[in-house]
Amino acid sequence: MNRLRAFRKTWSALSVALLLPVCGAQAAELHAVDKVSVLSFDAALVAAQAALADCRQRGALVAVAVLDRSGIPLVLLRDGLAGMHAPEAATRKAWSAISFKNATTELVKATAYDQASSGIRALPQVAMIGGGLVLRSAGSIIGGIGVSGAPGGDLDEVCALAGIAAVQDAIDLS
Repeated sequence: MNRLRAFRKTWSALSVALLLPVCGAQAAELHAVDKVSVLSFDAALVAAQAALADCRQRGALVAVAVLDRSGIPLVLLRDGLAGMHAPEAATRKAWSAISFKNATTELVKATAYDQASSGIRALPQVAMIGGGLVLRSAGSIIGGIGVSGAPGGDLDEVCALAGIAAVQDAIDLS
């Protein structure tokens, strides 16, 4: 019993002596705070309004969702005659683009039923339909925009691109 206590005491002292330099080195190199760019509400509103206006000009009545980098909605606009599914679909498109760091038109191809990633389509909140895009600042994702209700995901994406174009210069200057 005394040998066991002596072993534990020795092992405890040895483990502390071995770990102390490692922990101290890690603490010195520890990066404790990340600094991130955040999409402003004002920029989100301008992007949503521009996307909605672009779709209206093309004869499409849609909903537009702009989400922050965490997938939380900042702005959701819906044309009064857009389909009842459009707000949720637009939100899911933007969320999917942010989550998978890619345009949903690209994700449609990557998650096709004959692809290895097809199971992604079964995840909650995912919308593998064109019309969801990522907003970036200096290469970092700051948000996403989703458009839904136009006749086809390709037109939804064109309108979303118009929304991004309306704020991209301001984002790049930030």
